[in-house]
Amino acid sequence: MARLKSAGFAVLATLLLLLSAAALERQPNADYRARRVALSSKTNGGLVVLFAAVEAEGPNDLYGFRQDDNFYYLTGLNQPGAAVLIAPEVAGDGDKPSRPYTEILFLPGRNYSQEKWTGPKLGPDDPEVPRITGFDRVEILDKLRDELVHLQPQPHATVYADLTSSAAGPASSTPLDWLRRANAFPVYASLEDVKPMLEEMRRVKDAGEIALIRKATDASIAAHLAAMRTLQPGMSERQIAALVQYEFEKRGCERPAYAPVVGAGFNSTVLHYYDDSGPIQAGDVVLIDAAGEYSMYATDITRTLPATGKFTPRQREIYNIVLGAQEAAIKAFRAGHSSMSGPARDNLYSIAYNYINTHGKDLHGKPLGQYFIHGLGHFVGLSVHDVGGMSVPLDKGMVFTLEPGIYIPEERLGVRIEDMFYVEQDGTLVRLTAGLPRTAEEIEAAMAGR
Repeated sequence: MARLKSAGFAVLATLLLLLSAAALERQPNADYRARRVALSSKTNGGLVVLFAAVEAEGPNDLYGFRQDDNFYYLTGLNQPGAAVLIAPEVAGDGDKPSRPYTEILFLPGRNYSQEKWTGPKLGPDDPEVPRITGFDRVEILDKLRDELVHLQPQPHATVYADLTSSAAGPASSTPLDWLRRANAFPVYASLEDVKPMLEEMRRVKDAGEIALIRKATDASIAAHLAAMRTLQPGMSERQIAALVQYEFEKRGCERPAYAPVVGAGFNSTVLHYYDDSGPIQAGDVVLIDAAGEYSMYATDITRTLPATGKFTPRQREIYNIVLGAQEAAIKAFRAGHSSMSGPARDNLYSIAYNYINTHGKDLHGKPLGQYFIHGLGHFVGLSVHDVGGMSVPLDKGMVFTLEPGIYIPEERLGVRIEDMFYVEQDGTLVRLTAGLPRTAEEIEAAMAGR
């Protein structure tokens, strides 16, 4: 009987594990392996060691465990506390020994007591590990130090890891400190930051990544359409924020891609207005900047709606200037040349800013450029503000936003139009958010069906 109970628990744990793994839609294992191989080719023989995020509990863990972006990019694994070690092939030459391409996934040993709280985890001895993870070799995390020492060639060795700091510190900070104390890096070894190489790779999305971003975008488009059909004076900003989040999460998004912004009236002029606590009144515009994250991939959408379903003449004027600025940037786009900022000819921000500054005036007769107070856009991917750079030429496979805006506190009037774009292999600029009403007329028509 005891054996039957034990077998039953094992089967149940496996089923729960597979269900948990299916919660995120992964690309084929071969895609992640190809990324690891590509990264190894950039290290000039150096090793790469990268760590997964760890599980946390408490008030700051609002949406549960979320994997480190770089670790997920290389592995597609949502497993906490893991590590990956990558060593490129090295041909023997004089005092430098040869080495075959090597990649090892390290997993913590199973903690069955902890799993009662956080659910079953994949262990290094589970027979399905190679099939699930795509790694032929999986070891217990305790062996990482020894394997790291073994693979470092003499007399020179470089190890690439996540060395840059952030507000919370990268996932690698604590385990790297442990490895240093364990003398995992000989005196002849040097530590270098792996992020520049990964940032270069992550800027260009493959077809699988584009498909996931599309799913996040389509779910978020449906959420914005629901807001257009529902919004009316007398509601609260929080009601709309809750509605939008419900709509994109019921379509498969696991969490918001960022804190939603729903600002009515004066609040529409506050860029990072996260309170979402005010009333929506007749005569207000309501700026909604909200989108979901699907299988770790983000999207980013903003629309500005008239609370009554009809823009006033002044609201329509400002709205159309913002739309005209976005259209000017779209028309000026040239794959491989245009950037968010940089040389004057291909600087999309300058094009949008100049359009705003030469169309319309404020109540004092001054140009409106002073009310466009942020950048024109940013890359999007595993992070809503994904790796990249404002001066990087926007080229094939890149995904980004174009989001001009005008914010006039004196008039309680803020307008932002934010759409998602990517560049096809032939250089065509594609609007991923094409299914969402964008012109003032389209928005009013969508709201008329409330």
